Amino acid sequence: MGIGKAARKRLGQVMVILILSAGAVAVMIPFFWMLSTSLKGEADILTFPPDWIPRPAYWDNYVKAVTVIPFFNYLKNTLTVTVVRLVGTVLTSALVAYGFARLRAPGLDTLFLIVLSTMMLPGQVTLIPTFIIFSKIDWIDTFLPLVVPAYFGGGAFNVFLLRQFFMTIPLEMDDAARIDGCSYFGVFWRIIVPLSAPALATVSIFNVMWSWNEFMGPLIYLQSTSKFTLALGLNFFRDVYNPTWNLLMANSVLLLLPCLLLFFFAQRLFIQGVVVTGIKG
Repeated sequence: MGIGKAARKRLGQVMVILILSAGAVAVMIPFFWMLSTSLKGEADILTFPPDWIPRPAYWDNYVKAVTVIPFFNYLKNTLTVTVVRLVGTVLTSALVAYGFARLRAPGLDTLFLIVLSTMMLPGQVTLIPTFIIFSKIDWIDTFLPLVVPAYFGGGAFNVFLLRQFFMTIPLEMDDAARIDGCSYFGVFWRIIVPLSAPALATVSIFNVMWSWNEFMGPLIYLQSTSKFTLALGLNFFRDVYNPTWNLLMANSVLLLLPCLLLFFFAQRLFIQGVVVTGIKG
């Protein structure tokens, strides 16, 4: 009986691995197609059945891809928006989450529920009023609409994620720091932040990936081609060049590569942050 139970357990594990492997392959097919197309000549792109391994591989497609458009200017713009927004998002969301997790005041829980409720508000609802406000203060065709809002709370989801993590840190540590003369900000900076590296890394990864690939915000607020981000620049390339698929896929690979590398090297912190933030409500 024991052997049968062990065999069933092993069979279940094998089935789970097979299902997950099949799902992983299905998810990776578009990426493999993009990579394969980026190395093909124009005559080989639409052949059927598709040739997954280009013969020969045109590596110079990547050189053409970054020269046919101002790729490095778009890269600089994307890095600027991503880094400035990341600093604001992490700093302000951590401060707001610290207030909800560690401070006590009448109505604080109600206020936190109101903050969470903003996640149910579609961005399309506030799009026109926000555009009008930024237009009135002459922020259109600048990076300001893309980065300044990050310095006003950091977003409800980030606040929720960090609050959950902060609440797993024992309150006794705050009390000990206060006895030693730390202010509330001192407790936040010297105790909470150093102990919250996994959660802060998770928020950072989420926001870097979102900012790096964002299309709608730059499309609405940026008008000069010299200020385009990579996502917007690739769309411009597609429209102008009608499109040259192998060069477009080469640029897409270059756009995706930083996000893949970031997740690959930071996945341990990312997974730890996601797991721990769900421990305590």
